Amino acid sequence: MKKTFAAAQAYTTLTLILTAGMASTAIAAPATRAPAAAVAAARKIDGASLLGHIKMLASDDFEGRSPGTPGELATTEYLRRQFVKLGLAPGNPDGSYFQKVPLLAVTSQPTFRFSTGAKSTTLSFPQDFVAWSPNPTAKLEIPASEIVFVGYGVQAPEYQWDDYKGVDLRGKTLLMLINDPAIPDPRDPSRLDPAMFGGKAMTYYGRWTYKFEMAAKAGAAAALIVHETKPAAYPYEVVQNSWGRENFAIKSDGANPDFPLLPGWIQLDRAKDIFRSVGYDFDTLKKTALSRDFKPVPLDVTATIGADSTWRDVGSNNVIGKIEGSDPLLKNEYIIYSAHWDHFGIDTSLPGPRTQQIFHGARDNASGVAALLEVAKAYKALRVAPKRSILFLMTTGEERGLLGAQYYARHPLVPLNKTVLNINVDGLNLWGRTRDIEIVGYGKSTSDELVAKAARWQGRVALPDTKTERGSFYRADQFEFAKVGVPGVYLKDGNDFIGKPPGYGKDKVEQYIAHDYHKVSDVVMPGWDMRGAVDDVALLFHIGYDAAQDSKQRPVWNRGAEFKAAR
Repeated sequence: MKKTFAAAQAYTTLTLILTAGMASTAIAAPATRAPAAAVAAARKIDGASLLGHIKMLASDDFEGRSPGTPGELATTEYLRRQFVKLGLAPGNPDGSYFQKVPLLAVTSQPTFRFSTGAKSTTLSFPQDFVAWSPNPTAKLEIPASEIVFVGYGVQAPEYQWDDYKGVDLRGKTLLMLINDPAIPDPRDPSRLDPAMFGGKAMTYYGRWTYKFEMAAKAGAAAALIVHETKPAAYPYEVVQNSWGRENFAIKSDGANPDFPLLPGWIQLDRAKDIFRSVGYDFDTLKKTALSRDFKPVPLDVTATIGADSTWRDVGSNNVIGKIEGSDPLLKNEYIIYSAHWDHFGIDTSLPGPRTQQIFHGARDNASGVAALLEVAKAYKALRVAPKRSILFLMTTGEERGLLGAQYYARHPLVPLNKTVLNINVDGLNLWGRTRDIEIVGYGKSTSDELVAKAARWQGRVALPDTKTERGSFYRADQFEFAKVGVPGVYLKDGNDFIGKPPGYGKDKVEQYIAHDYHKVSDVVMPGWDMRGAVDDVALLFHIGYDAAQDSKQRPVWNRGAEFKAAR
């Protein structure tokens, strides 16, 4: 169904749009026009240029853009040249376009054997499980570690929830469920309780990074998350491709505090085998984990785990360009656009010719990088630069845990209290024009109003994320900015495609996730329609320009947002 507004209507509050018999909340903004200068500049955003950058970055020459490889050198040099061509100043105060990000790259060959009495079963890597050693240890051995089921592995005092209950888990191997506890609504058991863990919407408690952090704090030797396709929103094959090869961590002194000795994932059927070996039913135990009374369950199963690992220091780089603001005072404040340039490189163990071994990452995230280059082109087309300064940050290591953004947030090149807004791009709509756009993290900050206004200028409507259960807000670079208090904008494709049947966009995204996401098949497709991407990139430009021009107010976190205290 089309979602339209009468031109004369002007709203300053949230408006309910009723579509197909159900209510979805949309933000509508005053019916004003975009500034003429911004409209003219946005016309410079071009579908052919977008596609050209995507084709280049996703080509075989860039070898899948993995950090610490010739593919990184090709990528970062390409971006530097583009910044120079566009007339962007170096974004690092040292006069360069680069921020060095010290990474450690590890390739692990893990082993996992579980034993019940005299019977032992060996799991295959990476078909049955994936794991790696985040600490620089060539040979890791964890013998006879008791396996303990810890439910969702969550400690959430605001929900009076503690899956650990003070149990001594030092040296143990933890099995953990994916995502948040899915608590049924007592008034309607067919729905999730909105008062518990965000209801349908995933919170940070459901993120794998949180679960591994908690396992490390508990002193566990190893932690394996049980993969389930529906709550993960991607198949186990994505886990294999993401974690079954070389992995990365930010280099630090001593043990990595964010991980146990061996973090990883286990395929669902193999996890069920472990439970079944001692008479437990996985689904029954999973239900017990939905209670505040849940306590860790020792399984009377031992795990013998090891990993032979090779390490190398990787001097990776974020790439940063800058447009200095025109206002004498406001130029010391910043809007930061971000997009990750990295992907998964080459897997020579795959069959076929070299081009079928390269993870090209066309949509993820050559398209996002291309978007930022086009946004920068639009800014440079302005006769007068915006009042606030603009940074364009292309991050490394996003695919390995938001590492480049995390490093920037811990080592910012401009003061965080002077950073007004982060606008992150991770994948573009490549399937045509839409009447709507979705806000990931809707309701967390007043940046929603900026999106609404810019969408209205385009004759479109801004809607909340319709797939909050996927936890997308916690899976992209703007999350690292949020953790240090910087409000962010992260958008998803709209669903109401012009000239297409209902469900067209949903089908496209689901096909992409099932067949191309984090796979070698994420390549430029002949049927792409760049018109929707042009609209969305122009929207991103207008959002940032509006924020850069507003001398009276800055985006702020809404009451109750988990990141408000960090600001």
